[in-house]
Order: sequence, then C-alpha cells, then structure tokens
Amino acid sequence: MGMIGGGEGAFIGEVHRMAARLDGKIELVCGAFSSNPKKSIASGKKLFLDTNRIYGTYQEMLEEESRLPEDERMDFVSIVTPNHMHFAPAKLALEKGFHVICDKPVTFTLAEAKALKKIITKKKRLFALTHNYTGYPMVKEAKAMIASKKLGKIRRAIVEYPQGWLSQRLEATGQKQASWRTDPKKSGKAGCMGDIGTHAENLLEYITGLKITEMCADLNVFVKGRKLDDDGAILLKLSNGAKGILFASQIALGEENNIRLRVYGEKGSLDWSQEEPNSMVYRMDNKPKQILRVGVGSQSKVAQSATRLPAGHPEGFIEAFANIYKNFAYAINDYNQKGKVKSEYLDFPSIDDGIRGMQFIDTVIKSSKTKQKWTKF
Repeated sequence: MGMIGGGEGAFIGEVHRMAARLDGKIELVCGAFSSNPKKSIASGKKLFLDTNRIYGTYQEMLEEESRLPEDERMDFVSIVTPNHMHFAPAKLALEKGFHVICDKPVTFTLAEAKALKKIITKKKRLFALTHNYTGYPMVKEAKAMIASKKLGKIRRAIVEYPQGWLSQRLEATGQKQASWRTDPKKSGKAGCMGDIGTHAENLLEYITGLKITEMCADLNVFVKGRKLDDDGAILLKLSNGAKGILFASQIALGEENNIRLRVYGEKGSLDWSQEEPNSMVYRMDNKPKQILRVGVGSQSKVAQSATRLPAGHPEGFIEAFANIYKNFAYAINDYNQKGKVKSEYLDFPSIDDGIRGMQFIDTVIKSSKTKQKWTKF
C-alpha cells in the first residue's frame, strides 16, 4: 500500500494505517503524506519507510512507483486527504494502473464522482470507499437478517448521527479538523451533512437494502459565522414504500459519535448503535426482546467473517475499518491471480456508493432551499 495524505497531525491517516495493518495482509511501503514536501518526508521517516520511497508530492510517487517492476511497486494507494483533494490523486492513480481505496465523501462534486467511475470502468481497477460503519459485525448481521426477511417488509427506518464537537466555533481557533470541515472550499457545499450525514445515508441503505427515493430536508447553521450547515433533519421516502428519518448534527452538545439505526418491519425490529457496537436489540411481536451479541449464537457467515475475537472481547472502530481493508486486500489478490473476484470479497463500499453520497449531498441542499415538500433523489 501507498498513502496520499495522512501526515503528522492528521487523525484519519493513522486510523487507516492501523486498520490496514491489523490482519497482516497489507504493508505500507511508500507515501506522499502532505502537500508540504518537507512534512511528507518527515512523516515518512517517522513511519520507518525506505527514504527512497518517501515522496514530496503524490504526482512524483505515482510516477516513480509505476516505473518499478510489478513485484516491487505498490499494489494500491490509500487516499486520506481532505475532500477537495480526493479526485485528482485518485484519477492519476487509476490512470497509472493502481487500485484505489479512498476516504469519504468520494470527491468534491457529483460530476467528479461520475467522472471517476468512468475511469475505474475503463482501467478495470478496484475501488473502495471507507464508509467504515458498514464493517461492524452487527451491522453485517442486521443486513443479513433483513435480507432473509426476518423483519418482514420494512416500514420505517430511523438513522441518526449526533456529535457535539462543533458546538462552538472551533474553526476560529485554528483547529485543523474543524477548519477544513467548515470551509466550503475544502469540504464542499455541505458541512455536517457531507461529513457525517453521508455516513448515516450509507448505513441506512447498506443495512436495509433499500434506496432513498425522495426527501424533505431542513438544514441549519446554529453557530454564528459558520459557513456550512452544522445540523439537519430529513424526512425520507424509501424504494419499497417505507418511510424514514435521518438526523445529523455536530452541535448536539455532549454527544460523541452516536450513530444509531432503528429498522421496523412487519414482523420485527432491530436497533443498533455504534457506541455499543457488539450488541443489537431484536424485537418481535408479543415476545421478549433479544440482545444479540457478536460471537454468540448462530450468526450469518458474513458477520462471522467480520469477527476476530471471542465473545465478550470488544471490537470497535478500528476493526470495522480493518474489515474494509481486509476485503480489499483479498479482492486485489483474487484479481491479480485470477482476473476476477469472489463476491464475498467485494463486501466494501464502492464508487457507486460514493456517487450515491454525492447525490445525497446535492439533493439535501436542493431540498433545504425549496418550499416544495418533497425533492426526488
């Protein structure tokens, strides 16, 4: 693996590196870790990389790596830069023949996302998007239960993602993570809904297997002087006729990373929260509720494959991230050896999920500005 971004002081870059290392399938061999060449080189040295494979720019890295023999060059690149710097390195990496894994949202605009898909298709490369919440074993179990009709026809889905870290104008203090996420030149046209609302949208569609078809959105900017939304709520219509609610906020004081999904069907319901990821509540009519636990009882094959530890040993954020990297590593290995990939290894968010995310952002903004009740997605 090579990496673009994620240098000193970057939170998400180290998360990606830990996740990639976890299963022993991936080795970080090179990187361009910052737009500042000196910082990139310093970051690479702290990671004990070969100094010949620490690069000052991503262009230099992709060019030099593409010249190496196939058994020496990197197999894929991980892009962990801010939103506005996803498209250009992803495009160049694909054109140079490398597979790509990218942080979300996939690009700065919907047009870029669609252009990227054309390149992926033309170059026949693998592409993964790190909507990491799909990697939790209980999330995969929920998806399998709904697919097997244990809940019956889905009637209602409620997904929420409250955070409180931007309750004050933190970006005015120079805090790096707050600064770029609230800057439309770097984050894009949405703030909270682009940053965490897209996670909620992706989780709802992944677990239920349904698509959002229409929405009625209300976006807010509660912190004076902030340029992008920091809170919002959306009424949803889903593809099977079900109704949904999506709530995301970064000014929900006291909340940490409380992404939660409740799904109600004709036969039963499920309730899962990331702050207690090893458990899920399963309810059926006129029966006591069940607390399903990771590693306990008969679970789906896909949930079992995402579980590393015996029951009672907590698995969390890094492990969920690692499940995307693990599947991506197996997919690349299959592709390189056989020219095709087992479907079970393709259980990671794709460019199509990235396009859905960008369409979601565009539709949310459009819906929030119109007086019309429903806006088509």
